[in-house]
Amino acid sequence: MAKSGNRYLRYYLIQAANLMRQCISEYTAFYSRKFQEAAKHHHKRALILTARKSVGLVVGRLHRNEPYRSNKGV
Repeated sequence: MAKSGNRYLRYYLIQAANLMRQCISEYTAFYSRKFQEAAKHHHKRALILTARKSVGLVVGRLHRNEPYRSNKGV
């Protein structure tokens, strides 16, 4: 997530990733793993990497024109 580009979009993607890490177990595990791997700025680095992962999910869903459905079967 380069700092060039739309700063508002970047902000909201990071906020969404923060909520995803709190609610979705796959993203919680990913965040925890990246938090442990980071040398410094643990939370920020793990959150940015989680946001980058979530962008793949969003782009894939938009490309296939599918709504997001969790694995829980709610």
